[in-house]
Amino acid sequence: QVQLVESGGGLVQPGGSLRLSCTASDHSFAIYTMNWYRQAPGKQRELVASISTDDKTTYIDSVKGRFTVTRDNTKNTMTLQMNSLKPEDTAVYSCNNLWNTFTWGLGTQVTVSS
Repeated sequence: QVQLVESGGGLVQPGGSLRLSCTASDHSFAIYTMNWYRQAPGKQRELVASISTDDKTTYIDSVKGRFTVTRDNTKNTMTLQMNSLKPEDTAVYSCNNLWNTFTWGLGTQVTVSS
């Protein structure tokens, strides 16, 4: 089973930036579209951003223009650059492939607060 590890979260003030990473334990990472998800307290998990195998990206409307997803298949890593953060971005961020068949990591907590 491919394991996932997310990192890079933390506490940041509104308007600040964070860079999240998602690293897979296996090179099969490269053959999948990869997704970033987030789950805020009391809410369902939502898909935030996706990146295909040929680097096509999609975002939910609320993060367009602020978040950027990239991938490095040589390092089995996907990143999420988050700028102009808002309190409503507060959530646990996690990642998986398009079919959610990799083993979920613990996620990384992002808290946006003054």
